[in-house]
Amino acid sequence: MADKTAFEIPEPMRAFADKSVDQARKAFDDFMTATVKAIDKAETSTKSLQSGTQDLNRQAIGFVEENVAATFELAQKMVRAKTLEELGELQKEFLAKQTEAVRSHSKTFSDMVGRVASDAASKAKS
Repeated sequence: MADKTAFEIPEPMRAFADKSVDQARKAFDDFMTATVKAIDKAETSTKSLQSGTQDLNRQAIGFVEENVAATFELAQKMVRAKTLEELGELQKEFLAKQTEAVRSHSKTFSDMVGRVASDAASKAKS
């Protein structure tokens, strides 16, 4: 087996990168909190929104949060990687997980859209 190609990131740089990822995660969490509050306000002030549309909004926000959390997790793992091979393996695992997540999210969202459309069509006939 070939030797792993080591590379060293100085500890101060690694610590700075790690702290930067944490700060970015907190900023994103704050942004998502504000976004959810804005959606809640829009939903309560607009009575015409159907519960299915609210479910779609919440599901979409959930998907975004999951994907961003996975990206931050990857970033933190990459900051701590010791070899180029480890970086490659982390990227490979991330892409496989994200591909499966997109597949799952697409099916869930498609099913929900179909249900909302069907409910809307039923209400229109009534």
